[in-house]
Amino acid sequence: MTAVTSKPTAPAFCDGIQLFADALPDFDTYGKTPAIGEGQAAIASPTDAAAVYQTMLAADALRYLTLQVTASKQSGHPGGFASIADGIAALTMLGHKNIVTEVGHHAPGFYSTVFLDRSLEAMGIETVQQMCDRFRETHGLLGHLSGQIPGLLSPAGPLGQGQHFAMAGAKLHPGVLFPVTIGDGGLGEPYIMSSFGHFHTAYPQVTNFLPVLVWNGYSQEHHSMVSTQSNETMIAYWRANGFKEVILVDAKDFDDANQPGAYVDSTAFSQQQRLAFTQAVLEATDKAAKSALGGTLTVLIIKQLKGAGVHKRGAKSHNLYPGDSLDKDYIVEALKARALTPGAWDLVRTNLVRSNGGPNSTTAVTESVLALPDLGTLPLQEFAVGGDKQVATTAMGVLVGHVGQQDPQFIVTNADGNAASGINNINQALKIIHPTTDETYFQQPQGQVYEPLSEDACAGLAAAQALFGARSLWCSYESFAINGLPIWQTVTQAMAELRRPTPSTITLFTAGALEQGRNGWTHQRPEIENYFAGMMRNGNIFPLFPIDANSIQACYEWALGTFNKGITITASKSPLPVRTTLAQTRTALEKGAIELSSTSGSKTVVFAVIGDMTLIPVLEAAEQLTAAGMGVRVVSVVSPRQLYRPNDVAWDSVSEPDGNFLSDAEFAELFDGDALIGVTGGSSAMLEPIMLRSNTPRDTFAWKRGETAASAAQVMAINGITAENFVSRAKELLG
Repeated sequence: MTAVTSKPTAPAFCDGIQLFADALPDFDTYGKTPAIGEGQAAIASPTDAAAVYQTMLAADALRYLTLQVTASKQSGHPGGFASIADGIAALTMLGHKNIVTEVGHHAPGFYSTVFLDRSLEAMGIETVQQMCDRFRETHGLLGHLSGQIPGLLSPAGPLGQGQHFAMAGAKLHPGVLFPVTIGDGGLGEPYIMSSFGHFHTAYPQVTNFLPVLVWNGYSQEHHSMVSTQSNETMIAYWRANGFKEVILVDAKDFDDANQPGAYVDSTAFSQQQRLAFTQAVLEATDKAAKSALGGTLTVLIIKQLKGAGVHKRGAKSHNLYPGDSLDKDYIVEALKARALTPGAWDLVRTNLVRSNGGPNSTTAVTESVLALPDLGTLPLQEFAVGGDKQVATTAMGVLVGHVGQQDPQFIVTNADGNAASGINNINQALKIIHPTTDETYFQQPQGQVYEPLSEDACAGLAAAQALFGARSLWCSYESFAINGLPIWQTVTQAMAELRRPTPSTITLFTAGALEQGRNGWTHQRPEIENYFAGMMRNGNIFPLFPIDANSIQACYEWALGTFNKGITITASKSPLPVRTTLAQTRTALEKGAIELSSTSGSKTVVFAVIGDMTLIPVLEAAEQLTAAGMGVRVVSVVSPRQLYRPNDVAWDSVSEPDGNFLSDAEFAELFDGDALIGVTGGSSAMLEPIMLRSNTPRDTFAWKRGETAASAAQVMAINGITAENFVSRAKELLG
């Protein structure tokens, strides 16, 4: 290594770089002119010697920045990204910058990439020092990828999610490559391969996503579970999962440093072998990209030791801890080994800015609003109040069919079957996507209903498509949706941070616990509502509880007109009375709730009711209490989020903010009385906004646990949700 100086003349963006090289071998030969020419978006050839050399420089630049930015805060994850830096550099030099990841731990490497292509200037980060200052800080570069970072296409947190974004991007943008890096530690997540498999079966023509396996032998704190596999076994694994083209580059094949083990560090090679390895990665990446764009399901595997080129190797490179600072000898030595000259930094930045036509903050597909077809007039059907019973979900299904017929990109996802949820009319209108045409089941190769038997795959594609700018609907049994919520939550948080409007991610949760008597507790899990109740304070989460078949139509109509929100609609699939008009629910969506009925008496008990079936015992209790001379007001809560006080919710910190909360005077008008009883067939947490604001003597009736029963009434009785209990408690509260 040449001598290093800390203060040479350097481009302004280099301010804050700790160490520079005085000279680099072969730079005068291969570094004089940027390999991506002016006006070009990619290198001309993956075998061009200058392009290979400059790709190697880019990989070193990424490793250097990743280590310095993490060490500046003595925290963060440099090791995993370091092992794929050559692959990211190759993709970028080839002009493919619409990259997503399944690995949140690679965040500092991705930040380094979009810093070098000037994307971070959009958030005021112009120098390395500023990047270090704002790493893992509020309003800065958080520890895992987020929705707020210019130039980065999607968030990354829990493992097993990134492929959904790549597939959604590929579906919405034919002709654009969407690489997705997948860690070998995360490969054990069952969602990854199963979601690839179902998507490819449903959309065999959409192959322009490219999994890039980061096979580095280690997970967070130990060897990865696939570290013992041979190359042949790994190739066979991907082929067995439907990948026709499996391209593997193994750094071991280029090692001239006699490194032990199956996983080696390419930065320890001689200069000649480093270039040979880099060229192999470039050629393999180019081949994989062309294969994927050309209609073949393809995976690129890069096998290289975790921590290649940074401060430590193996799992010990994964995370920095307090004490791993910029003045520690092993950090300094690693930075010296990766240091570039000022001219090399300038060259790398020029290439990365030119790649794909400019900074990712302006060229990535997610940096502009995706055009949406006009939906025209929704075919709302207002059923007569007090008329025949109607199935709410079926009424919504009519609208969903219309949306899909107007918007070809729209998808409906469901793991347990739409027919079982009273929305077979969606299948009839839009058709289940399946390679076998069968009119009996309303299935055909071209359809808009996506039905993998995995809630993660359902939630994943629906939420990812919404984040990428298109409409979608995730349908699920309330009981099973929990398996898809991690990615839905990830996306809704990203939507809260986005710098552009995107359609809200909407769900329909049917077959609530109260309807699932014979199936018992396996199908009775409304505790999921705790999840949404906790998220309501986030600012952009709206759980909706329509009252009837008219109400659900108004809820979906409202949801379709919103942006950057997470909206859950929970409704029964049973025929139930029509109690409200469309206008009443439109009011309830604005104010949170509406008065359903009211009688006067010596004292007044107020029922605050969430849900449709729960109204049955409440209205029965209201009759009994009225007959006993008491006044009763029944209030249906449709959007509990609107019943919070403004300071309870982080509404003013989100994109597309909604600060329209019910005023104290209007709250008193609805809920003040001599006693207040909150009733829900789900989690009592949904009643929190009301219980927080009320000073009336009060109590709640809510879900306790599931059991096998013959009817919804019996399930409610097991949980104490009966007219008899309501009447008894109301009298106690009234004294």
